[in-house]
Amino acid sequence: MKTAIKTYHSGKIVTLCRLLLISLFVGATACSEDTTSAPADASPPTSSYRADVAVAWLNLQLKLTRTTPVAPASTFGRSFGYSGITGYEAVVPGMAGYRSLAGQLNGLASLPVADRNQVYSWPVSANSALAAISRSIFANTSPANQAAIDSLEAATKAGYQASLSPEIINRSVDFGKKVAAAVFEWSKTDGYDNKAAYTPPTGPGLWVPTPPAFGPPVFPNWGNKRTMVAGSGDGADPGPPLAYSAVPGSPFYLMGQEVVDVAQARTADQTAIALFWNDAPNGRNFTAPGHFPSILAQVLVKENAPLDKALLAYAKLGLCLNDAAISVFKAKYTYNQLRPVSYARLVLGLPTWTSLIPTPAHPEYSAAHATVSSAAAEALTEVFGPNYAFTDQNLVPFGLPARSFTSFEQAAAEAGISRFYGGIHYRPSIEKGLVQGKKVAQNINAKLVFK
Repeated sequence: MKTAIKTYHSGKIVTLCRLLLISLFVGATACSEDTTSAPADASPPTSSYRADVAVAWLNLQLKLTRTTPVAPASTFGRSFGYSGITGYEAVVPGMAGYRSLAGQLNGLASLPVADRNQVYSWPVSANSALAAISRSIFANTSPANQAAIDSLEAATKAGYQASLSPEIINRSVDFGKKVAAAVFEWSKTDGYDNKAAYTPPTGPGLWVPTPPAFGPPVFPNWGNKRTMVAGSGDGADPGPPLAYSAVPGSPFYLMGQEVVDVAQARTADQTAIALFWNDAPNGRNFTAPGHFPSILAQVLVKENAPLDKALLAYAKLGLCLNDAAISVFKAKYTYNQLRPVSYARLVLGLPTWTSLIPTPAHPEYSAAHATVSSAAAEALTEVFGPNYAFTDQNLVPFGLPARSFTSFEQAAAEAGISRFYGGIHYRPSIEKGLVQGKKVAQNINAKLVFK
């Protein structure tokens, strides 16, 4: 049976933290002893805590994604990638049998190591780490959002202070900060700020600026960014798109005509799907990579998940989101295929035709929503299983009804086809993108050893 999932939103974050965390931690007998010199085995394991810290920070980071001005530091899943790694590394010393990702990730040779002869509170460490990485990645966010970061960190920490000694609190906070600082230093070298000049190629079938803004192509160098996992894109390139043609009846012509035909006869459900996955509530860009972290937050609440599972899932998801975005933008600026709106206006004789949802200012092939969503689905399937049913209430606060799915893969497929219904992608770009994203995630799962 599909179960509706309770969703926590930005205005309830501090309340969530106070009501859930304080009640949990004050009663936790495992944290009540002041044993600052006890062996590491005396530290309560990460699995002994609930996922509330992870959920609260996921939801705040989603708010930061929606409301922070677009900047390379936090776009296209990058923020979730580095935050996921940071959260995992802040608690992995308390996860028996699990390994740090230091030495496994691309260019990340080492990370701070917890003192095995001291006691830590892993939720306090995660709280400190996620606060620090949020401040760094979202450095350009508003003063109100900066205050929200401070407030959540302080409220979470306060929930532990009644049952833990100052020494354990301070040690845990310090470890979390050191992990975040090391991850952030590594993040600076991934090429996210590459400002190399780019001139789009010209010719039949190649991308041209699209209405309504007719702006220049965005982030043309993103595909050259360093992946978090070396070789994550191996075998994922979708190959050249369908050969361009303006001849009526040709395969390309029929492909372009199909987008227009569907737009003219779109059903109510197809329209609902397009709007649900548009991920731009109230005109603020939620982004395709942001949608699946929201699903993760909802699933963690539904599951009443432990902290170790929550931050393992966040790390896997963030890695796949980041590297899938690199893969898809590399394809986009390799093949430079023009958008359906351009084909409709230039070839199909529809000079005023426009798509249901705004056409992004970058080339068409392959489809980013399909690629990123497919990678995300594969990551979550690794943690929760292949037939995990859930209901996504992500956009209920924005006036859109919840949608239910029988698996993460089904949700990814709907996210992909939504862009066809919305008029911004040809069908083959979506089909290729779904394969591309899954391959990136499979490469990551094969290359990294978590346990």
